[in-house]
Amino acid sequence: MRPPHLLTIAGTDPSGGAGQMADVKTFSALGAYATSVVTAVLAQNTCGVRQILAMPIELIEAQLEAVFDDISIDAVKIGMIQDLPTARAVRRAIERYAPRFVVLDPVMVAKSGDRLVDSAGLEAVRDVLVPIADVITPNLPEAAALLGTTPPTSIEEMEAMLPRLGALGPGAVLLKGGHLIGPYSPDLLLSAEGTERLEADRIDTQNLHGTGCTLASALAALLPQRDSVSIAAREAKRYMSAALRDAGRLEVGHGRGPVHHFHRWW
Repeated sequence: MRPPHLLTIAGTDPSGGAGQMADVKTFSALGAYATSVVTAVLAQNTCGVRQILAMPIELIEAQLEAVFDDISIDAVKIGMIQDLPTARAVRRAIERYAPRFVVLDPVMVAKSGDRLVDSAGLEAVRDVLVPIADVITPNLPEAAALLGTTPPTSIEEMEAMLPRLGALGPGAVLLKGGHLIGPYSPDLLLSAEGTERLEADRIDTQNLHGTGCTLASALAALLPQRDSVSIAAREAKRYMSAALRDAGRLEVGHGRGPVHHFHRWW
C-alpha cells in the first residue's frame, strides 16, 4: 500500500521548528508523503516573530488547486489562517475535493507570545473552518479565544469547556492541557466514541517551539493509518512526548528550541 498523502496549509518558519517545516517533518517521520500550501511567510526564529507577510488570496487558491488537481490527498492539516478570505478559500477547496480527514490547529499565538492573528482572523477560523474539521486541536488559550472566555486552570475546567468546543461544530476536539501546572500533561479527547483523557508525564524543557503544529500534524498523519480518532490521538501524543524528551539534543537557537521530529532515527 502507498503511504498516505498529506497536505499542510500553513505559514512558514525559517528556523525550521514550527509551521510548515514542523508539519512536513512530522508527516515524514510518521510515514506519510508531504505536500504544502503556504498561507503566510514569517520572519521568525526560536526567540520570536519579526514579520508576517500574508500570501495573496489568488496565489493561495492557485496552490490549493495545483495540489488537489494532481495528488490524491488523504488528510489535510490546517495551521495559520490570518483572515476571512483565506479561510473561505481553504473551505471551498476542502468542500470541492473532500479529503478524508481534516485536522485544524487554531494557531493564534506563537510560543514566544507573539500574536499571529487578529480578532477577524479568529472569527474566520471559528466560523468558517471549525465546522468542516474532523478534529480541532486547541491549547487552553486558543480554546478560550474560540469561546470568548478565560483559559481553564484545572482539569475540571477543561472538562466543562469541552462540550462548548464540540458545539462549534467539529467532528472531534482534542483539547490540550499543556498549560496546566503539575507532573502530568493531560489532554481531553471528545469524539463520537465519547470523552477520554490522554495523559503523559510533563517533560521539563524549554524546547517547545512548534509543539502545537507537531501534535496536530502527527494526528493528521496517523488518522489515515489507524482505525479510530482515539488510537491516532494516543499515538500522536506518544510521538509528541518522545520528540519533546529528545529535543535538547538538537541545540537549536537561543530561545525556545524545536522538538526532535526525527528522534527515532538520529
